[in-house]
Amino acid sequence: MEPLITIKDIGRKYVIGTEIIHAIKSVSLTINKGEFVALMGPSGSGKSTLMNILGCLDTPTKGDYILNGINVSQMTENQLAEVRNSEIGFVFQTFNLLPRNSALDNVALPLVYAGVSKEQRQERARQTLENVGLGHRVDHRPNELSGGQRQRVAVARALINNPSIILADEPTGNLDTKTSIEIMGLIEDIHDKGNTIILVTHEEDIAQHAHRIVRMRDGLVENDYVNPNIQRVDRTSVTL
Repeated sequence: MEPLITIKDIGRKYVIGTEIIHAIKSVSLTINKGEFVALMGPSGSGKSTLMNILGCLDTPTKGDYILNGINVSQMTENQLAEVRNSEIGFVFQTFNLLPRNSALDNVALPLVYAGVSKEQRQERARQTLENVGLGHRVDHRPNELSGGQRQRVAVARALINNPSIILADEPTGNLDTKTSIEIMGLIEDIHDKGNTIILVTHEEDIAQHAHRIVRMRDGLVENDYVNPNIQRVDRTSVTL
């Protein structure tokens, strides 16, 4: 089986004045379709830079990034934007929802860029919101929703284009403990349906939901191992 993601000797440096900062020195990774991977590391470890490269928000200074059989390492901004919209679903800590738009319109937004008709956009967005337990909140704006509900809208938006990868950046960072458990239960459900999840987190208990943990330090992979103690959300404690 061909890997979904292959990165070979990826490096990323930034020039600030006369100083050169090597945010990533050399990283090689393979992620197969259907994996649930947690990417961890302290501040300055390079995990945020690696996340930006995996999400096609940035390009490496050296090395190759093969995503779903396509080398995206040297793509232009416009090409990267097309890949992001078709291959990657993003879930951010701060939700990144448009405040004046309804939940339905927020979820449908990626389909606008994909050229899908309005009728199809609304139908698919409504069904996707139903799938994440928000079928009764489609007309509500973000300020009319709880933090957990806003993150569910963000998850629905990430899923709308049937992407190859769900990239979740600190998805529980702005949520209380109970709501964090609910969102991790939702992410587990998405993984159980066959989606590939890359979860970026600094929280150890959140990372333990992943099947594989990649730890970074000083721009390098420090550890990459299968999680022997996978935590699963107790479904009796989860409410929609």
